[in-house]
Amino acid sequence: MSRGYSFDLRERLIALVEGGLSRRAAARQMMVSASSSIKWRQRFEATGSFAEKAGKKSRPSPLDDHAEWLLALVAREPDVTLAEIEARLLAERQFKTTDSSISRFFQRRDISYKKNTARQRAEPRRRGQGARRMDQGAINA
Repeated sequence: MSRGYSFDLRERLIALVEGGLSRRAAARQMMVSASSSIKWRQRFEATGSFAEKAGKKSRPSPLDDHAEWLLALVAREPDVTLAEIEARLLAERQFKTTDSSISRFFQRRDISYKKNTARQRAEPRRRGQGARRMDQGAINA
């Protein structure tokens, strides 16, 4: 998720506008979009605040209710795949989700899946000893 601009940047932009610069010129100078500048100024006029607009904050994941079970499963079976976890959640806990949400759940907890040597992809083709020279005689001359 993206983050909002800093309070300091908003404050400096509003100061530029109050100093006589147009909203669009202030936006160019501060390297933000003109629409952001216009909206910040409108919000400042309406509320007197530079703060971000109250909006959606990050919601807790529905998987957090199953965190203990998921972490125990991965500790017990470290080679289990995301698809298998998804299927087990549905079968054992009657909870339908997606593998991408399970992946984000583990990423938030700094748990990652590393491929072991038996599961690595085939190596890319290599040239061997290196590229051969087209004209050996030109180098020796």
